[in-house]
Amino acid sequence: MRRVVWQVLAALIVIGVFSWLIGNAQANLGARNVASGFGFLQREAGLPIAEHLIPYTPADSYLRALVVGMLNTLWVAFWGIVLATILGTVIGVARLSKNWLLAKLMSAYVEFFRDLPLLLQLFLWYALLQGLPPVRQAIHPIAGVYLSNRGLSFPVLDWQTAHSWTLLAFILGLIATVISAKRATRKSLDDGRQRATWPTAVLLMAVMPATVVITLGAPFALDMPSPQSFNIRGGVTVSPEFFALLFGLVIYNAAFIAEIVRSGIQSVSHGQIEASRALGLKSSNTLKWIVFPQALRVIVPPLTSQYLNLAKQSSLAVAIGYQDIVSIATTAMNQNGQAVELVAIIMGVYLTISLSISALMNHYNARIALVER
Repeated sequence: MRRVVWQVLAALIVIGVFSWLIGNAQANLGARNVASGFGFLQREAGLPIAEHLIPYTPADSYLRALVVGMLNTLWVAFWGIVLATILGTVIGVARLSKNWLLAKLMSAYVEFFRDLPLLLQLFLWYALLQGLPPVRQAIHPIAGVYLSNRGLSFPVLDWQTAHSWTLLAFILGLIATVISAKRATRKSLDDGRQRATWPTAVLLMAVMPATVVITLGAPFALDMPSPQSFNIRGGVTVSPEFFALLFGLVIYNAAFIAEIVRSGIQSVSHGQIEASRALGLKSSNTLKWIVFPQALRVIVPPLTSQYLNLAKQSSLAVAIGYQDIVSIATTAMNQNGQAVELVAIIMGVYLTISLSISALMNHYNARIALVER
């Protein structure tokens, strides 16, 4: 009973503090004749946004402009997490290599990039990208790829509805393959018979999508980029701002992830490795089947924290001109003066992203945790 009383009292104190803050803010805004509320979200933004994953024009509303900014933030955070995880894992494993030169080079990478401020690194990468030649003298290493001060341009598939159905067939085949492989593993553990899973995988992930392609007649035409006078038309162009931000986030966070991976691998008892060698397992199989499954229980909790850091560090995009949620909200703030509402939106977006990452990683951590019977 006492615990319930204290919790109710704490909740009332929190509600009271927030009520006082909101009332005080409204009173001060009213005294200065500053409009409040979220009605401005429906007004025309008149805000140009160079990169947008959904259709957008300056005639759209502030709400759509903020959604574009949020998607840009999610886009760079997603690729940053994926690429930093791959690079950090490779470097973390390489730090434990028996090759002296490779191990020392990886150690130097970690110590160098981990100790430099991220903002400084972003300025460095952006300055280097700004030094690339203009479109007319673009670097053209292979057919269809151009590197200039407009960014990196490369060809993409001319996407049709048939491609969407093919992609859906591949995803369904992938899910069915995973379920089938789990059932085969379970049966193998029961009766000791090994079952080949690759015929099912080929059938579901290759034959089924190929059948959809042939049936619907999906074309394989590429949209090739073409240099014009001052810009590049066609294909896909990754802007220097996005490229510098993504590159900086990956290089910086990979150094931390490498240390997390290295410490996780070293936490596994050396006797486990010796036992796997005694059984005749190769080093790659030892790493895959013995070391990593046990190291993940140590790696995942700090890795979750690093993912949260990376998502929040993406807000530094405003320093190099990439239009994420912070950049767009700040510009909107200068236009309409509704700072309180826009800051609340920024806080809500980052809080949602962080809680989502934390929930996903905690769920994964619970699945790989050691279950005691």
